[in-house]
Amino acid sequence: MTLHKLTAGDGYTYLTGQVAALDSTEKGFTGLGDYYTQRGESPGRWGGAGMAGLGGLDAGEAVSETQMRALFGEGRHPDADAIEHAACAAGGSAGDARAATQLGHPFKVFPAVNEFRVACAARFADYNAAIGFPRDWPVPAGVRARIRTDIGREGIQAAFGRPPAEDRELAGYIARASRQATTAVAGYDLTFTPVKSVSTLWAVAPREVAEQIEAGHDAAVTDTVGWLERQASYTRTGRNGVRQVDVRGLIAAVFIHRDSRDGDPNLHTHVAISNKVQTPDGRWLALDGRVVYKATVAASERYNTRLEAQLVARLGVAFAERPRPDAGKRPIREIVGVDPRLNEAWSSRRAAIEARRGELASAFQQD
Repeated sequence: MTLHKLTAGDGYTYLTGQVAALDSTEKGFTGLGDYYTQRGESPGRWGGAGMAGLGGLDAGEAVSETQMRALFGEGRHPDADAIEHAACAAGGSAGDARAATQLGHPFKVFPAVNEFRVACAARFADYNAAIGFPRDWPVPAGVRARIRTDIGREGIQAAFGRPPAEDRELAGYIARASRQATTAVAGYDLTFTPVKSVSTLWAVAPREVAEQIEAGHDAAVTDTVGWLERQASYTRTGRNGVRQVDVRGLIAAVFIHRDSRDGDPNLHTHVAISNKVQTPDGRWLALDGRVVYKATVAASERYNTRLEAQLVARLGVAFAERPRPDAGKRPIREIVGVDPRLNEAWSSRRAAIEARRGELASAFQQD
């Protein structure tokens, strides 16, 4: 299991534009519903014990883009638009209608404009124009690095009235200046991916066996998310969050996917957990993400062991440790009898990433 932070504002589009669309970056401007109709993938479903605090929305119902925008984009009830419309139709004011949809404080969303990046983009465009290329033409890496360095030197000169004292100061200034503005955390994307032999067997197995593998995977995910709700889900109250208190549960959007971005068989589930949680007395506050991060390894191990137990019980398969090239890493437990060559053949994305990482590491060392 891996964990990634989702930012407020347009951070949810990672789910509706990539994750919810089979991890593809080619979805374009078609609607999420159209995508599922064209590709045959099932839509996401709502889940988590925290759903009980929402009212009007039940676990198991399909997830829509509008609902994702309301919850992960604005920190409001997933059905905020419908609730507002009903409140206004009943004679309520616009302010009261919006307040009825708010889950605690609204997310703080900061402007995405970064002056350093804007200055770099302008210089890149000027460079292209000077050599007769379109202003949005790709700029060679070496030229980009030189322009960024020049702008960094100018920034230090303007801020301190002197040139950079050393390369380290210049590099640090550029790194800080190029960062995007901080935006509130809207939630966390937990990705549950079984070992490769599970996806390989699932892809080639008869339908009844494949269904058992998928059911075992779903059961392991459900068990692990439930464990996180019981053992790692808290919020903080009081001055500077001095008190850590229990919550009623998590609100999650669950997306099951069946291949990688390269089209290889890759059964996995994205569980997007909302940062909005409810205290036992009904207040909507923020999830204490520090505990979730600390529980990541334990949750990952729990998923792995639960999945193995599920498949042993359902199919009678056996698992054994597979040595890894890096002796410093723990062996991976794979299904006995699944040809490792097929696992490798259907891991083209990993192979491409490893090859590209080697190229970048070599270039970095040379530079």
